[in-house]
Amino acid sequence: MAVRTESVNFTGALGDSLSARIDYPSGAVRGYALFAHCFTCSKDLAAARRIASGLAERGIAVLRFDFTGLGHSEGEFANTTFASNVDDLIAAADHMRRTLRAPAILVGHSLGGAAVLAAAGRIDEVKGVATIGAPSDPLHVVHNFGDRIADIETNGEAEVELGGRPFRVRKTFIDDLKEHRLTDMVSKLRKDLLIFHAPRDETVGISSATEIFVAAKHPKSFVSLDKADHLLTRRSDSDYVAAVLSGWAERFLPAVVPSDVRASVGEVLVADAGDGLFPQWVGIGPDHRLRADEPVSVGGTDSGPTPYDLLLAALGTCTNMTIKMYANRKGWPLDRLETHLRHAKIHAEDCAECETEQGKVDQIERRLVIEGSLDKEQKTKLREIADKCPVHRTLHSEISIVTTMDDEGSGEGEETG
Repeated sequence: MAVRTESVNFTGALGDSLSARIDYPSGAVRGYALFAHCFTCSKDLAAARRIASGLAERGIAVLRFDFTGLGHSEGEFANTTFASNVDDLIAAADHMRRTLRAPAILVGHSLGGAAVLAAAGRIDEVKGVATIGAPSDPLHVVHNFGDRIADIETNGEAEVELGGRPFRVRKTFIDDLKEHRLTDMVSKLRKDLLIFHAPRDETVGISSATEIFVAAKHPKSFVSLDKADHLLTRRSDSDYVAAVLSGWAERFLPAVVPSDVRASVGEVLVADAGDGLFPQWVGIGPDHRLRADEPVSVGGTDSGPTPYDLLLAALGTCTNMTIKMYANRKGWPLDRLETHLRHAKIHAEDCAECETEQGKVDQIERRLVIEGSLDKEQKTKLREIADKCPVHRTLHSEISIVTTMDDEGSGEGEETG
């Protein structure tokens, strides 16, 4: 599957513009992942590119970005801390939530792995966290500063050479690292965890993987990277990580829609998904497909909206379209338009407008949010218009549903005894 890459920018924790890339699959996006690179590396590290590309080839879009002061991102590295890196991750997830979809998966390499472990609890939509060569203690990176640690402690900052490049490191960076007890965070993670680590990793020892694994609660998994080095410089190692990651992520992603779930123009096709009691595939015309299900509490798998969710969605979308069409025709400004709906069964005696007097009746609560430079009379009129949307009228009118079967009449020509 081909992959396309898009460059984007978003505002980081310290207010700087951060540079990012999103690797998209050529087909439908099944889910989104957020990738955090290693200490003083960048989003364009070979391993990061290959892993993101490998996931995209399997239907998972990946956002990878440069932390503040690194790569093509703005800001000063000297002003950053481990905490600000974690906050950059939260900012990246917020950007994805606003513009795409919040990430279901976090992937972190080396110190980026420690960062995703620290950030995961603050991103509700995350279902799984994967680390690659991550230290169990963020303070581990200090060993990269060598004999400059004394200068940093004495003078408050010093220039340190990392990976052949100079970086200015401040004492606040080291002090902040001391404040983070990562294993405590891991023990409270409550997310699926996948740990990749090479037994011969000379940068972050295998003991870190052991400490993270022991601290974590199940479900948790460990994958040995055999002879890989810390930066996964061999393509085969990063390709392997991407393949295992995508397989592990299957449980967090909606199933692939079968290609034969395709309705005719003007038709809706609903086909049994065949993977449980309730899941169904819905084809709307030749181009639109989605999945319906029921909650786990009633025996479903919660892999899609319920039938009543879809009913409310039909009423809500029709309501908004009708209101907006009327407002546009009148030239009335709408800055914000939302329709919130809920469905419930209520006792008939509690419904003053219902003809039914006994038993229970269906009730849909519809709450409108209409904002703009509108007076009270205009808002009242728009509320009235909501009742005129076609779906609303259909639900209030007499409905005829005619059911047939394709095999009706197929007995013609059969012999009878």
